[in-house]
Amino acid sequence: MRIALFGYGKMGQMIAQIAVSRGHEIVAKIDENSENIDFSTMDVAIDFSMPEAAFGNITKCLNNNVPVISGTTGWLDKYEDAISLCEEKKGAFIYASNFSLGVNIFFELNNYLAKMMQNLPEYKVELEEIHHTQKLDAPSGTAITLAEGVIANSNYAQWKLDSESQETLKITSKRIGKVPGTHTVAYNSIVDSIEIKHTAHNREGFALGAVTAAEWIIGKTGVFSMRDVLNLG
Repeated sequence: MRIALFGYGKMGQMIAQIAVSRGHEIVAKIDENSENIDFSTMDVAIDFSMPEAAFGNITKCLNNNVPVISGTTGWLDKYEDAISLCEEKKGAFIYASNFSLGVNIFFELNNYLAKMMQNLPEYKVELEEIHHTQKLDAPSGTAITLAEGVIANSNYAQWKLDSESQETLKITSKRIGKVPGTHTVAYNSIVDSIEIKHTAHNREGFALGAVTAAEWIIGKTGVFSMRDVLNLG
């Protein structure tokens, strides 16, 4: 499989290493906007670029009939436009806030637990995410996805950072050392607590998931998620 990488930072470099170890070829490493891209050399593109570049990269790939995997956050105000373009071009597209296989199983567990707890208002839900000090945005995209899963199955209307409101789902963000990513969902009452947690030990899980998604999407048409890749639906 011939893979083009849009964004060649730490994640892009790790994706390249894992892709090559699985027998794939990296045919392009695009770290800045470029008009001279040969899309005919690509079987699939993986985008871990900057928020301001992501939608443009996705658009170019779909317009050139290249399936695209995107893990870039911060551009989702244009997500519906990407879906429309994918459908118009009969292309293939996957976006995920986190490509880790373990995290996507954690998402499913979070949704299931939220459904079980939705009729127990005595439990207050709180989310915490911890990342390395180089991660400047907060909360993480993964924490937002977890919050959305809780909100969809509860009486919470919205999430906020460090909120103390009873009606608002509180997310706490911490930046500590070189932590790759730890996410905790806790249900607390006056009598007990229930907690689920995912701890990433390194970045390799995120990169492996992106490569796995790229392998899966070849030959398919449509807008998909990691639930499809992992057959969790």
